[in-house]
Amino acid sequence: MNGRELPAAAPLPSQPYSIFDKRQTALIVTIVSIAATFSGFASNIYFPALPTITHDLDVSIEMINLTVTSYLIFQGLAPSLWGPISDVKGRRVAYWLTFIVFLGACIGLAEAKNYATMVVLRCVQSTGSASTIAIGSGVIGDITTRDNRGGLMGIFQAGLLVPVAVGPIIGGALAGSLGWRSIFWFLTIYSGVFLVLLVLLLPETLRSIFGNGSREPAHALAKYPLLSTSPAAKKHIDITGPFRILISKQAASIIVFLAVYYAVWQMSITAMSSLFEDRYDLTETQIGLTFIANGVGSMVGTLITGKILSIDYRRFKARHDARISSSNTGDDVEPANTQKTQENDFPLETARLRLVPLFSLLQCASILLCGWTIQYPHRVHIAVPIVLGCPANGTLSLPATGRRIVIASSTIFVQIFRFIFNIVSTFCIRFC
Repeated sequence: MNGRELPAAAPLPSQPYSIFDKRQTALIVTIVSIAATFSGFASNIYFPALPTITHDLDVSIEMINLTVTSYLIFQGLAPSLWGPISDVKGRRVAYWLTFIVFLGACIGLAEAKNYATMVVLRCVQSTGSASTIAIGSGVIGDITTRDNRGGLMGIFQAGLLVPVAVGPIIGGALAGSLGWRSIFWFLTIYSGVFLVLLVLLLPETLRSIFGNGSREPAHALAKYPLLSTSPAAKKHIDITGPFRILISKQAASIIVFLAVYYAVWQMSITAMSSLFEDRYDLTETQIGLTFIANGVGSMVGTLITGKILSIDYRRFKARHDARISSSNTGDDVEPANTQKTQENDFPLETARLRLVPLFSLLQCASILLCGWTIQYPHRVHIAVPIVLGCPANGTLSLPATGRRIVIASSTIFVQIFRFIFNIVSTFCIRFC
């Protein structure tokens, strides 16, 4: 216009990946980490009370072990429902629904009068609690980048081991002093209080709904109470999505390994309650205390194996990078291309999983020795099988390493396969 050029518009500032600051991110990670503990907590708090429930409901220990099996069945199936819901309707909606189901099941279990009711409500309880791990992983993925995701996921994974340590202790103390029904009343109060805090404090983080935190959700349940800012495009719930991971042969092999690994551990801790009561004549409170080594071994072992795996990974990567650099010496190769070649050619699976056979053998030896010594209660002190079980629990962080290698969308399928194997192994206890 008039022969003059208009000045170029200033470039728009780039949008941050997430508008949540460090404090808000820490709060969100804390909330989802606590929420993820409910799945393991509802399972582990139950173990010390198994012999008492057997006597109270007048059924065999094999029948009561099937209540553990029923819990595991729906713990494997439920994520295939709640996961797609959280990916479409939002994380808050999924959390709301799962905790309401869990809360109602806990009330029913506290008032259960017969074995059939117990089995059905344990299935419902598992349906409510099973997906908190997958949903929590999704929340952290929503608000973090690759640079800071590792540390926050480490905190999240560490929180999953807390129920292993404190769940049986609380369960044993409650069952021994107030009866086994008090366990479910405790879970009712705990989940109810937490649900209120979750509703008040947890914002919606699903990026297809909320973007980086600056977009207003389309439906009221997903809205953060303290924020109000155009609805996102509608998506459809696809329950079959998690099952498509089996197309990848590499992912399937990792998933099957994780399932077997967890199943062996689940089978051992399920049998521990009845074995210690039968061999050493322990009370519910004492049975709960025997799980201290289980929890301590899990947490300490996670720290130790995590350090070992990190050191070994860095050592392997340094050797690989040095080998690539030496092969490019004398060639006319740009440094940027060299770095790209190192990243593309790096065998991540080998670096992360090459110590798996060693830790797997350690788990096998630990469970073998624990089972052998517990057969001779008059010759072997109870501390021996308890301590021998620690190495098996200490290697529990290893499957988490394998799970990180599988793509994020397979987290739900990892749970499904893991609990299918747990179902089979727990059912086999009645024939052992």
